[in-house]
Amino acid sequence: QVQLVESGGGSVQAGGSLRLSCAASGYTASYYCMGWFRQAPGKEREGVARIVTGGGNTYYADSVKGRFTISQDNVKNTAYLQMNSLKAEDTAMYYCAADFGVGSCRTRTHFAYWGQGTQVTVSS
Repeated sequence: QVQLVESGGGSVQAGGSLRLSCAASGYTASYYCMGWFRQAPGKEREGVARIVTGGGNTYYADSVKGRFTISQDNVKNTAYLQMNSLKAEDTAMYYCAADFGVGSCRTRTHFAYWGQGTQVTVSS
């Protein structure tokens, strides 16, 4: 059973940084699509960043380009989301997700596995 466990959320002032981690277990695939998503109260879930593990291709939402970086440590089976220059509008519950299906990671609409989420709060 695939499990994803996020950590690293917290409260920070605008302009600050946080690094989220997503530890994955229960799978053997080398290449798969992993993404970070967020959802603020009263808003729809938004895709933030994606990475093809093992391949390194990354994709970002326009709202976070240049500020957020997604990466993967294949030895630790952990994905990271480095968030710099945080803004109040980045406040949300952040989730990591993984999917092992074929097809484009950039445009994938279905992720089979989700973590429990970690809260990020940015005060202005």
